[in-house]
Amino acid sequence: MTKEKILIIEDEQKIARVLSMELEFEGYATESVYTGTEGLNKVMESPWSLVLLDVMLPEISGLEVLRRIRNAGNNVPVILLTARDSIPDKVAGLDVGANDYVTKPFQIEELLARIRASLRVQQQILKQEQEKILQVEDLQVFVKSYAVMRANKKIDLTPREFELLVYLLENKNIVLSREQILNNVWGYDYIGDTNVVDVYIRYVRKKMDYPFQKALIQTVRGVGYLIKEGGS
Repeated sequence: MTKEKILIIEDEQKIARVLSMELEFEGYATESVYTGTEGLNKVMESPWSLVLLDVMLPEISGLEVLRRIRNAGNNVPVILLTARDSIPDKVAGLDVGANDYVTKPFQIEELLARIRASLRVQQQILKQEQEKILQVEDLQVFVKSYAVMRANKKIDLTPREFELLVYLLENKNIVLSREQILNNVWGYDYIGDTNVVDVYIRYVRKKMDYPFQKALIQTVRGVGYLIKEGGS
């Protein structure tokens, strides 16, 4: 089993060594760096399970390191370590994108518990992303792989048809107006007739409903469309 990797960005080398020893004793793999620049480079170079990030760092502050990590689209869990215990400092760290905040001096047991909690949340998020499946009746839509199955039969949709179906499924049991569908599937800057929604509903129905006994997409006259769980 691969060990979870934790990057320690802490300028006080004694603290970094103690953290590394404790974490490795708990079964984690660790690496330590001592400046904001080194830390930022390490985060960007390779994937990490979690980052312990000191706020007060030489060269680049911990908050700036975190800001750049998040601006790069990196969602690695980050726990801030700081001697500052004021509410504004905590709010600033969380606003920048920290997952948690631990004030020095801290008990190692508390830090380990917070690490475990952050890793659990991250694992749940990754699992949901990897397994995002939308389902109604015998219809399954695999969002990540752009696959659609009904009664174990593969259905081929164009990208726009797929986006339309996903939007209906994400809002199942809700009647969606043509304007809502248009704005969310075609975009607010779309210039054209709302009749395009009706046209694409027909396309999707032809592929997804007509070959089967039960129609899943329902029309609410004068309002819009919906996919209803358990509907007739």
